[in-house]
Amino acid sequence: MSRPLFNEIWSRILSHQGASFYTKRNLKFTYQIRGDIFFPSRTNWQIPKNDFRKTYEMVPIEGPGVINNLVQGPSYIWAVLHDPRISQDNW
Repeated sequence: MSRPLFNEIWSRILSHQGASFYTKRNLKFTYQIRGDIFFPSRTNWQIPKNDFRKTYEMVPIEGPGVINNLVQGPSYIWAVLHDPRISQDNW
């Protein structure tokens, strides 16, 4: 099974704004997206779309520690990209 293009993944992420997600440590969060910036509810961080793109090229990954030095908000990126609503069994 081939993996979808990142634009499809970003569309899935956009469509789940406001839904509850959980970090690997089971911390609940929601998010909003404005432009190409991801705003998680648990922090004031602004995570760029490109950080999701970089991580998507690596999935599946064991946990957020793998991308800790590569992206902002690794716990949130990992949680979203590994959620079944986003991955849809593609990884």
